[in-house]
Amino acid sequence: VQLQASGGGTVQAGGSLKLSCASSESISSFVVMAWHRQAPGKQREFVAAITRSGGTNYDDSVKGRFTISRDNAKNTVNLQMDMLETEDTAVYYCNVPHEGRLYWGQGTQVTVSS
Repeated sequence: VQLQASGGGTVQAGGSLKLSCASSESISSFVVMAWHRQAPGKQREFVAAITRSGGTNYDDSVKGRFTISRDNAKNTVNLQMDMLETEDTAVYYCNVPHEGRLYWGQGTQVTVSS
């Protein structure tokens, strides 16, 4: 499985960005897909996840601001990020556990300026 993340960039606090993660394989077989992020000098942390049936889970720090979705027709998982804060600055990674392995995308940089 190859995952390609895109959509990162620089935005002012309060702004929005939409990240996308394209899979080389059909995502309809993936039980869950997720986004993580890693800020400079910090460990990688969970952001959001979505199950095959559409159930979602968010870290408390992004609840109410971020929305994760999946498009089975396009084999993508998206992360709509609104009301961005400077603390959201990080490299964002999509990942999927599949057939006993954990696959990661290459990451996309999100920078939120004050």
